[in-house]
Amino acid sequence: MPPARHRRPRAVHSLLAGASALVIGLGGLALAGGTGAHAADTDLITNGGFETGNLSGWTCSNGTVQSTTTHSGTYALQSTPGAGDTGECTQTVPVKPSSSYTLSSWVQGSYVYLGARGTGGTDPSTWTSGTGWTQLSTSFTTGPSTTSVTVYLHGWYGQPAFAADDVSLFGPGGPQPSPSPTATTTASPTPTATATDTGSPTATATSTPTKPPGLPKHILTGYWQNFDNGATVQRISDVPAAYDIIAVSFADATATRGGLSFTLDPTLSSRLGGYTDAQFKADIAAKRAAGKRVVLSVGGQNGTVWVGDSASAANFTATAWALMQSYGFDGIDIDLENGISSTYLGQALHALAAKAGSGFVLTMAPQTIDMQSTGTEYFKLALNVKDILTIVNMQYYNSGAMNGCDGNVYSQGTENFLTALACIQLKGGLRPDQVGLGVPASTSAAGGGYITAGTVDNALDCLASGTNCGSYKPDTTWPGIGGAMTWSTNWDAKAGNPVAGTIGSHLHAMP
Repeated sequence: MPPARHRRPRAVHSLLAGASALVIGLGGLALAGGTGAHAADTDLITNGGFETGNLSGWTCSNGTVQSTTTHSGTYALQSTPGAGDTGECTQTVPVKPSSSYTLSSWVQGSYVYLGARGTGGTDPSTWTSGTGWTQLSTSFTTGPSTTSVTVYLHGWYGQPAFAADDVSLFGPGGPQPSPSPTATTTASPTPTATATDTGSPTATATSTPTKPPGLPKHILTGYWQNFDNGATVQRISDVPAAYDIIAVSFADATATRGGLSFTLDPTLSSRLGGYTDAQFKADIAAKRAAGKRVVLSVGGQNGTVWVGDSASAANFTATAWALMQSYGFDGIDIDLENGISSTYLGQALHALAAKAGSGFVLTMAPQTIDMQSTGTEYFKLALNVKDILTIVNMQYYNSGAMNGCDGNVYSQGTENFLTALACIQLKGGLRPDQVGLGVPASTSAAGGGYITAGTVDNALDCLASGTNCGSYKPDTTWPGIGGAMTWSTNWDAKAGNPVAGTIGSHLHAMP
């Protein structure tokens, strides 16, 4: 969702002149400032200074070693992104389970990223942009069964070449891992759904549909704003009947890790003539009686919830369940943009679903970057909770250009952007009914990527039946496509309800 008045701002980078904003959620990450290693720790990176004069130890999509600009020594890495390539370089490193590590590198260039994948917890990532050498640094703790991680460096699509030098990973060394395709499959940002899908080719065929009873085949989801930011203020009862799922935005984080709370915004309450908790709860009950579902969205400035171990997972489950019981919420929406752990958040959500039973609703709203590959934590979470997942409504906005499932790059705000990016999820292991198109309700609702309601309808037709496609047409169809989502019901009302009236009507008329 776009930043609300009290919501955690997203990191928005200006990529190219005239290009749309790219929004990346980065959580718990630190820039610059050297971090010292423990005396017993060792540097686990091979050829971190590139002083071999070659890329020994590294796998790069478009990298080389050069001596023109270095941070120290004679050589440094240089990698050049392309229109559909971030110029990623990776190295898989043996580590020990349940151990702490510090990752750092000196970098130079536009939008340079440093991070690690496969940590078994919250995968770290951090970035910077500048003409001089800057040290990036972050840390992570490996999961209880993690024996290797993949360290990566990359730039961004269409940006100039970047340089990196003196890469280090300090922590206890682990056993040498068996040869793995991880380094090569993650070296390129181009989605490789077939490479990752083959790990579990029967998952889709054997998964039992979990859509809660009473919901239509194609669902319209809308976020309801618990604050006033210039959009139409609404009671829950004001939300049009076209919305099948209403996501109340947002839960707040408590002082205890993993904990959630919720309070009606006093300013909003005042604007509505004194909207009370009792009225709010009664409105939720009325929506549910009408066959709708109301969930509590976890995200925003005050909802940067950390679920990275068993204790925080248990606290998430307990507090979420208490709020569901108190307010009558049917479930939870995950809109976290500060880093997630597919392992522990998945554990928490499964425990919550077990308490709630068959009517439990679980929705997710990842950013586009979070669903470009099945190797990202958000995609891994979606697959981890596939047995209880209602729908993933990725945010097809505020993202700039992104790769489609055919490897080509598509610009936001177009039908091709919707269909080609949805294809990644549809071919990456999610059921068709679990894939929705998240769009802004108006040009005021997002910084970029607004798509007219008619274009969204065309994209739904293209995915479902292969009709009304743009220049990109998927090689298969998904008649059970899940639906659409909008930020927000309030902005939709401000614009005259084009989402509820046009997209909602189209979805509910689809076979």
